[in-house]
Amino acid sequence: MKARIEMVRMGTKIGAALGGLAFLIFGTIPGFYFGSYGSLVVMKHLMGGSLEPTVIVRMVVAVGILLGIVCVASVSIVLGSIVGTALGYATEAITAPKEATIGEEATVKTR
Repeated sequence: MKARIEMVRMGTKIGAALGGLAFLIFGTIPGFYFGSYGSLVVMKHLMGGSLEPTVIVRMVVAVGILLGIVCVASVSIVLGSIVGTALGYATEAITAPKEATIGEEATVKTR
């Protein structure tokens, strides 16, 4: 039982690390893009028209960029840990020895 828990925990940690690595490789640019675009769309709807590049708008875009990057990072890490947990369970199920069920008759060899 303890080996099963350790196998699943190891899979979760490895999956989270791989999800973080995948975020660094594939998720930084989309997080930057979607965060900045989303904040500009929200500001456009709040202000009711086109925006001028004022300090407030630039600050809101910077916060939107940070929010977009954090959201993409959290999704990547959580999905990676879920996949790692599933692989940990699958690995444990494949490598675990089969247990005898109660009620099976044991054959005893005698001399």
